[in-house]
Amino acid sequence: MSAPVTAVSGAPALRAPVLQAIDVSAGYGPTPVIRGLSLSVAAGERLALLGANGAGKTTTLMGLAGLLPISSGEVRFAGKATKSPLFRRSRQGLAYLPEQRGIFRELTTMENLRLGRGDPEAALALIPELRRVLARKAGLLSGGEQQMLVLARAMAARPILLLCDELALGLAPVLMDRLLDLLAEAARQGAGMIIVEQHVRAALEFCDRAVVLRRGRLVLEGTREEMMSRLDEIETHYLSAATDDEEGTE
Repeated sequence: MSAPVTAVSGAPALRAPVLQAIDVSAGYGPTPVIRGLSLSVAAGERLALLGANGAGKTTTLMGLAGLLPISSGEVRFAGKATKSPLFRRSRQGLAYLPEQRGIFRELTTMENLRLGRGDPEAALALIPELRRVLARKAGLLSGGEQQMLVLARAMAARPILLLCDELALGLAPVLMDRLLDLLAEAARQGAGMIIVEQHVRAALEFCDRAVVLRRGRLVLEGTREEMMSRLDEIETHYLSAATDDEEGTE
């Protein structure tokens, strides 16, 4: 049986979610990492997925993306239950942006863009900063340029869902703001998204709602305003590294 989830005041039910997880459990072996997880994201909605290191955030995104098998429960994408792998979900409009920056390091920036599902010119219209490095190997780009490449390639395909794992990890605040602006544009175009971000305040200010994982279970959820009003409590009781170290689930 799933553990109870504390809703700060109770977010309203979403109509026609682009993604829905229903009592989902998943992991890398016989013992699940995430257990009984239920959440949903609507078109154009921005959801922050928060938790301490080891809480299961990356595992959650991998399960929702189709990179990790679901041991129980159901994932519904674009209104239909699915067990399809990531490449098939990508064809249906899902974009997964991993923490490790999904680029082909030995290929040029332009060659990386051409491997995407969208028009490279559409990607460059979104992020014109990449034009000056089109002939450069992606592995030689700065961290910020690599992340802009990943995001431009994904957005050019006009996804209906973005799953972003620590997109701004290690980047300067000005670059983080640029990436968030781009994600905001994707949301305005109708893409739903789940954002994992280490900068909790920035994530909450950007997103419409947030959920908190602890030891693989969803334990708290609420709107941006509700979660911001309890930020100190959330950071102390749910986001401290000590809260999940004993299980090391992520």
